[in-house]
Amino acid sequence: MGTAVEQASQDPGETPPAPAPRAKRRDARFPLAVLALTAALLVTLTLAVTIGPVAISPLTVWQIALARMTGLAAGEWSAAHENIVWLIRLPRVFLAAIIGAGLAVVGVAMQAAVRNPLADPYILGISSGASLAAVLVILMGVFKFFGIYSLSVAAFFGSVMAFVIVITLAQNRGTLSPIRLILVGVALSYVLSAATSFVIFRADDAEGIRSVLFWLQGSVAGAKWSYLTLPLIALVIGTAYLILQARPLNALVAGEETAISLGVDTNRFRRVLMVVAAMITGVMVALAGAVGFVGLMMPHTVRLFVGSDHRRVLPVSLLAGAIFLVWVDVLARTIVQPEEMPLGVITGFLGGPFFIWLMRRNRNALGGGRS
Repeated sequence: MGTAVEQASQDPGETPPAPAPRAKRRDARFPLAVLALTAALLVTLTLAVTIGPVAISPLTVWQIALARMTGLAAGEWSAAHENIVWLIRLPRVFLAAIIGAGLAVVGVAMQAAVRNPLADPYILGISSGASLAAVLVILMGVFKFFGIYSLSVAAFFGSVMAFVIVITLAQNRGTLSPIRLILVGVALSYVLSAATSFVIFRADDAEGIRSVLFWLQGSVAGAKWSYLTLPLIALVIGTAYLILQARPLNALVAGEETAISLGVDTNRFRRVLMVVAAMITGVMVALAGAVGFVGLMMPHTVRLFVGSDHRRVLPVSLLAGAIFLVWVDVLARTIVQPEEMPLGVITGFLGGPFFIWLMRRNRNALGGGRS
C-alpha cells in the first residue's frame, strides 16, 4: 500500500508512525533516480544521434543543435552532417523518447486501473482500436479531411471506441470489475486485430500493405519535427493529470474497499483513467505503430527501485521508458543494416520472457484481487 494511502487512512488525532527504513531509503532514492535518469536521457539522446552509417561526434551533434536553435555557429561541420543530425536523426530520436515515455506512463495508469500487474496499454484492446482506425486511414482514405492530423485523430477515435466497448461490456450492475475488464479487453483485441487483417487483405495497394505491415510492428522511421508537437502535448497533459491524481491511484491499487473508504469514486475514476490512456495511446500508436511490452516492463522495473507510490513511479517510469525505446530504435536501425527491424520485434524478444517471469512471480495476477 502506498505511503499516501497509509497516511490518509490514519485517525487525524494519532501521531503518524515513523517511516519504515525501506520507505526512507526509497524516498532518498527518488531524487537521485530522477537526476541519474535525466542525465542518462541526455547522454542517450546524444549518443543515439551519433550512431549510424555516418559516424558523427557528440560535440558536433551539440554544435549543430545549438546553432539551429540559437542561430549562432559554434564550430565547423559539413552540410551533409547538419542535414543528417537536424533533419533525420534528432527528430527520430526525440520521437522514440516521447513514444517510450508515453507508453510507460500509460502502463502505470492501466496497472492501477485494473489492479493487475500484467496490464499494459495493449491488453485492454485500446491499441488494437487505434491500429484499426489508423490502417483505415492509410489504406482506405478514411478521416482524410483532418489533413496531416488524420492518422492521429483516427487513432484517437479508434482507441476511444475500443475503450467505450470495453467499459460497456465489462460493467456488471453498474460496477466495473478488474477481471472482466481484462477478459473483455483481450477478447476485443482479438476481434479488432482480425478486422485489421481483413482490411489489409481487401486492400489493392501492394506497397501500402507492405508499409502498413511494417508500421504495425512499430517504427519511428521518417520522423519529422512537425510530428513531435501532438504526442508531446498528449504526454505532458496526460502525465500531469496522472501525477496530480497520484493519491487516488495509490488508493485504487490498495483495493476497492480501501479506495472507496478514502472517498474515491472508483467507477468514475477508472473511466477517466481509460480516457487518458486512450488519448495517449491513440496518439502514440498513430505515429509509431504497435510497440508492445514497454508499458508492462518499465513500471515494474521502476518499482523495484523507488517503491509503489505513484508520485515516484510516474516520473521515473516516464524517463526510463524514454531511454529504453531510444536504445531499442538504435538497435532496430543498426542490427541488420542496411535493412531496418521493426521496434515490436525487439520489444517482443525482451518483453515475452519478462511477461512469463512476471506471471510466475505474480501467480494470482489474473485475479487482480477482489473486486
